[in-house]
Amino acid sequence: MNTWINTKLMPPIMKFVATRPITALKNGMLYVMPFTIVGSIFLILANLPVKSWADWMVSTGLTPYWNVAYNASFAIMALIAVGGIAYSWVQDEGFDPFPASLLAIVCFLLVTRPSTAIVSASGKIVVSVKMMSQQTGFIDRTWLGGQGMITAIIVGLLVGWIYSAFLKHDIRIKLPEQVPANVAGSFTALIPAAVLISGSLLVYIFFDKVANSTLTESIYNAIQAPLQGITDSFGGMLAISFLVPFLWFFGVHGSTIVGGIMGPLLQANSLANQKILDSGKALTLANGGHIVTQQLLDQFMTVTGAGMTIGIVVYMAFFAKSAQFKDLGKLSLAPAIFNINEPILFATPIVMNSIMMVPFFVTPMLSAILTWTAIRVGLIPMFPGTLVPWTTPPIISGLLVGGWKTALWQALMLLMTFFTYLPFIRKQDHLNYASEQGAATK
Repeated sequence: MNTWINTKLMPPIMKFVATRPITALKNGMLYVMPFTIVGSIFLILANLPVKSWADWMVSTGLTPYWNVAYNASFAIMALIAVGGIAYSWVQDEGFDPFPASLLAIVCFLLVTRPSTAIVSASGKIVVSVKMMSQQTGFIDRTWLGGQGMITAIIVGLLVGWIYSAFLKHDIRIKLPEQVPANVAGSFTALIPAAVLISGSLLVYIFFDKVANSTLTESIYNAIQAPLQGITDSFGGMLAISFLVPFLWFFGVHGSTIVGGIMGPLLQANSLANQKILDSGKALTLANGGHIVTQQLLDQFMTVTGAGMTIGIVVYMAFFAKSAQFKDLGKLSLAPAIFNINEPILFATPIVMNSIMMVPFFVTPMLSAILTWTAIRVGLIPMFPGTLVPWTTPPIISGLLVGGWKTALWQALMLLMTFFTYLPFIRKQDHLNYASEQGAATK
């Protein structure tokens, strides 16, 4: 089976993940990360799941200011993503990426018009959609966040590809060598900018006249909403929880690949949940809430590392017989607390180890299924928009994203990993111990 997987299955997968679009998507989304994390900090300050804290924040009058910071960072992640994706594509092609990044933002804004009218307290429309788009210049932030992610990905990839094609074919304005480099660089982007902005304008006009909509809204309704529905399904959740350890088992960084591709949709689900709360509604399935979010991936599928290997680390550190595992457990305990488990993956080893394959695949899937069930039956709350840095230790991360019930449930899932891995890691430990004893008697 290993031979078949390595010769037949993995080569096309690796060829796909190494393509320019997927590489640009993975690397471009990394630029979103610091803004989502910082924005989540302000969201936590405004909505910490502790009633006394929330009441105190409201009484101080600081909550609206925390929300302003959140709306200017996390809530516009599509705007950041489109620039990051185009930047990564052009950078990989060997050209100056900054003009392409700005150009992608312009094109994204151009195909995304306002869609929410300004309404007075009496319910009368004060500024209509047409008035906003043609007179006031109002930009609806709804489409700059999670609901605009698929459009941002498409626009970022297209701008990166077209901009690079212009430069590779040397279609640009050239200035004499005496002109300063920064000035000459600005003229380099002039021709591709004119073409791309004109093309984006034609797209905007087409959707405005023919569909009375926008490209962003049409893509959301036709593509993104169904994709979010798939990711939020039970089958979609199982696929995500399986693919991360599956790729890692063959030495491929599954967390980066799956996170880069699925992350935009999972984060869009998280933002959709936050939007429900912001509207004053309860975050429930009946109100359109999503169970499968970025938090479910981070805090219940990959917490303590891909495969949720904290159970292995605990066994090694406190119960192992072989010297190899005792030492490895002590060295890996601190990194595991901060969700780093590469030492375990490669030194146990788990990678390409048939003994450890089954629990490595099953443990995150089991955690996902149990957590999905707990949310459905109301044992723990659905997750709002709060995201935490991936290095946030477990239990603390559960507390921040969902309150004490979520933290307690996360602790139970970590305990589950110990018993899931126990018979398999014990078998590997016995083999190692026997090998050490045999070597000692020679």
